[in-house]
Amino acid sequence: MTHLQAGLSPETLEKARLELNENPDTLHQDIQEVRDMVITRPDIGFLRTDDAFILRFLRARKFQHFEAFRLLAQYFEYRQQNLDMFKSFKATDPGIKQALKDGFPGGLANLDHYGRKILVLFAANWDQSRYTLVDILRAILLSLEAMIEDPELQVNGFVLIIDWSNFTFKQASKLTPSMLRLAIEGLQDSFPARFGGIHFVNQPWYIHALYTVIRPFLKEKTRKRIFLHGNNLNSLHQLIHPEILPSEFGGMLPPYDMGTWARTLLDHEYDDDSECNADSYNTPAKDMEKDLSPKSMKRSQSVVDPGVLKRMDKNEEENMQPLLSLD
Repeated sequence: MTHLQAGLSPETLEKARLELNENPDTLHQDIQEVRDMVITRPDIGFLRTDDAFILRFLRARKFQHFEAFRLLAQYFEYRQQNLDMFKSFKATDPGIKQALKDGFPGGLANLDHYGRKILVLFAANWDQSRYTLVDILRAILLSLEAMIEDPELQVNGFVLIIDWSNFTFKQASKLTPSMLRLAIEGLQDSFPARFGGIHFVNQPWYIHALYTVIRPFLKEKTRKRIFLHGNNLNSLHQLIHPEILPSEFGGMLPPYDMGTWARTLLDHEYDDDSECNADSYNTPAKDMEKDLSPKSMKRSQSVVDPGVLKRMDKNEEENMQPLLSLD
């Protein structure tokens, strides 16, 4: 074992070897091979190329050198192409802070039975008057940056549960294709995290319709990890034990405290709202949300084609079973 693996338990070391092809004898060589590819992309500013940083990209791509480098390049390219998102990229930024305090994202105290961190989002908590969808995305990316420092999570990964209860059609109308494409590029294509499952619960018919729109833009591997449970929490419990879930998800623990993760990031500044006034909300992120134009999707202000909505049964989610299963 090298010093780069010092933070891993014996069980996780074995998992890294079996599932990720991580070999302590060739670890430094693997890292150097990825680093040597940096010169092939002079158009990108690689702000970090240290061993520990490159290692998380290798783990995210199961030590396939070229795929790890491509992810590394996309990580920095995404930040270059969306500079406004990463200005004031810190927990005390007014928009990010408000999103964090409303539980975007939340993190459960217990890991699942695979050692994965369980992230939770309660979609209806979004207060459109105080922060934007871009701010929510920034808060999620900032949180992942902090969490991925843990080598155990680099190997074991994450699970995401999104509760759509009381998420209104008006709120859903803000989930434009361009906004969703920005999120997909930032989370699926450009971040070195392993997501073992993405679970939708209590989703209304229009969220299911929305999923049909974005599905073609998801990688096959991502699609296989998305579950639409509707109101069937039993199907969720088959994959994530209720003993570690809060009561909102039919679990045995008390209701989730939305400020739990925010307090971890903000510490003593959690209760300081001096920066979060109405004037400070006039941020680049708010302007950016009006002018998103990802290259891979046409600009559109409608959430889905009206014809799709008409064909959807409004009660469909009540009988929805998981559409897909994990590998």
